[in-house]
Formats: sequence, structure tokens, C-alpha cells
Amino acid sequence: MFEASLTHRETRIEWPMWGCILGLMLIGTAFIYSATSVYETASLWQRFREMPVKGFARWLIHQFYSKQVLAYGLGLTAAAAFCLFDYRKLARWSLVVYWLCILTLMAVLIPGLGSEIHGARRWIDLGFFNLQPSEFAKLAFVLIQANFLSRPADELHQPQIFLKSLGLMLLPFVLILKEPDLGSALVLLPVGLVMMFVAGVPLTYLRRLLGAVGVLVGLILVDILFAPPNWRIPLEEYQRDRLLVYFGQDFAPRNATPAERQRALKRQREKTYNIEQALISVGSGGITGKGWRQGTQNTLGYLPRGVAHNDFIFSVIAEERGFLGSATVIALYTVILFTGIKIAGQARDRLGKLMAIGIVTMLFSHVFINIGMNIRIMPVTGIPLPLLSYGGTSVLCSLVAAGILQSIYMYRRSY
Repeated sequence: MFEASLTHRETRIEWPMWGCILGLMLIGTAFIYSATSVYETASLWQRFREMPVKGFARWLIHQFYSKQVLAYGLGLTAAAAFCLFDYRKLARWSLVVYWLCILTLMAVLIPGLGSEIHGARRWIDLGFFNLQPSEFAKLAFVLIQANFLSRPADELHQPQIFLKSLGLMLLPFVLILKEPDLGSALVLLPVGLVMMFVAGVPLTYLRRLLGAVGVLVGLILVDILFAPPNWRIPLEEYQRDRLLVYFGQDFAPRNATPAERQRALKRQREKTYNIEQALISVGSGGITGKGWRQGTQNTLGYLPRGVAHNDFIFSVIAEERGFLGSATVIALYTVILFTGIKIAGQARDRLGKLMAIGIVTMLFSHVFINIGMNIRIMPVTGIPLPLLSYGGTSVLCSLVAAGILQSIYMYRRSY
């Protein structure tokens, strides 16, 4: 009996977290459908009646919301597997998973292997699925960083340990930045810093790291806002444009000719269009919104259909369900994040605690950046809103992360 109690495994499920995840999946399906089908005159029922069954099934499987539902199903299956898999055993494979992700990040940069869309190589086309390695790399980084930092506290005071931890963060950061995908790369910074802080890395090291990051950010801002055109930090042109938009700066140089100024003004209008329409969508929703599939910004195409179902899905929700709908989404995320913090506090060891904190920080960064860019408190980036934005890789990684949290909770009393 005593031996049984030592090997007892807590099987209770964190129902509030999974209830909120289910709610986000339902909302995601509904509003991806709204964002991508508003221009169709025929309803699903009409199409089913008018088309042969095979033709209807073929048409349905190619719709964005159908693909999202399939991604939810695959993600839930993976989450269930990770729920039953002891996170301590998973940590033993973290080095293998990390280097596999590094290899895929390198592979995506190779012409012919990585798919180039709008000048960026972020995906590997598998035919039936576009794999985005940077999403898996963020989760792999959480696993290996947690495993690396869950060592005796006195070892964390050694400079070489801090430098190795920093190297684990910088390697995927540089490769993701090379794609280029600045938003996804930047997510690694708060995740790494928070995990180091919670693990007990000396504050002196963290202050120096934050100071170096602050100096780099300051130099970039000075370059963007004040430096002459002939002295520039090497940034992708789209990254420079997004920062100019965020700070409301003129695209034309000070000594621009009237023709150059006219061209710069045209380009500025093009670059600010998406965020301006997103702000109009959020502001026009009022308290209760205009109704599902009744948002004029979305229906009339002012909010571009190429981004409405992914980067700006929050704007669609805000316009059609208003402040109450937006608050509901934020409340669901809040429950998930605080549940993750509670799981971290109840974890049986430092490994579980660091894993949970890393996952919570990663999810929070995604939510904060995505919603922030929809209401213009953050620059526009390609960061998806977990479980709401269209994207199979993002959905799969978010649900796997939730499965790992559940595993930490289930095995919190296993000895």
C-alpha cells in the first residue's frame, strides 16, 4: 500500500483550462468562417443541395475553416498523447527535439526546400500541410532551456552556464531572424529571460543582458527615427517600414524631391492600410458588435481578406461581437495563463516549474503582441493569436503546449 502511494499518479484533469481551450477553438472556427466566407452568396446548406456529395466534400475540405477544424483534431490528439507522457521523460529527449528543430530552421532557408511567400522563407511545403518550423522551435527551446536550467542552484552562478543558456536562445533566434521573421524571433527573448529569472540565474547576468538588448533596441530606434539614409543598421525593408508606421514617421527623407515625396507618401499609405482598417474594425464594433458575418469592414473587404483570418482575426471578432466579444476572448486567455501559473506553482520539481513558466510566457507573448498590433500598441508582426488565428502549425504547437501543461499537473504528485 505504501509503495502504491509512492507511485500514485494524479489523474484529475484541469477542466477550466480545457474548457477555455474548447471555447477558443469554437470561436476560432466561427470567425475564420466569417472572415473567409462573407463573399460567398450560397450557404453551406445550399451548396450541399446543389452539388454532388463528392464535389461538396472536396469543396468543403479546401475551406479555411475546415482545415482549421482538422488542425484542431490533430492538435487535440497530440495533446492527449502528451498528457499521458511523463514530462520528465520528454525532457530527456529535449536535446534531440531541439537539434531537429534547428535542422528544420536551416532547411527552410534552402531554396527548393523552403517555400518563399512575399519574400520570406518560413514554411516547408509537405503537399498536404505547410510546416512552419519556427513555431516548433519556440516550443523546443522551452523544453531544452527548462531541462538545462533545472540543475543545482549553485551551478547557475557559473558564467559558462549562463553563456550556454544564452547560446541555446541565440541559435534559433538568429535562424528565425534570417527567414526573416522578426516577430517569432523576438518571442524567444522574454521566454528565455523569464525562465532564467525563475531558475535563479544571478540578477547581475540578467541586468547585463537586458542592458545589451536595450542598447541594441535604442540603436535601431535612433537609426529608424533620426539617422541619415547613408548610415543605416541592416534591417529588412519591411521591418523598417513597420517601425516607421508604428512611430508615425514620414517615409520620405528630409531632402526628398517632390516626386520622391509623392512616391513615399503612396508607399506609406499602402503600409498603414492594414492597421488603419484593423483599428476601424475594433472601434466600430461598439459594445455588442454588428453581428456575426455582419461586419462591414470584413464583408466589404476593407479589412484585407488575406490577413483577416490570421493576423487580424481579433479585429474581426471585435467588429462583429464588440467589446463583450473581445473581453470574452481575453478572459479565456486569462484563465488559461493563470492556470498555467498555478500548475507551475504546484509542479513537483524545478523541471516542471520551468517548463510551465516557459509555456505560459510563450503563450502570453503571442497574445499580447497579436492583440497589441490589432489596437496599435505594438508594431505589426506575423505573430498568430493562439488557437484563433488560421494556421495548422500554430494550432498544433499551442495544443501540444497545453498537453505538456496537463502532464505537469497530472504528474505533480508522482514520486
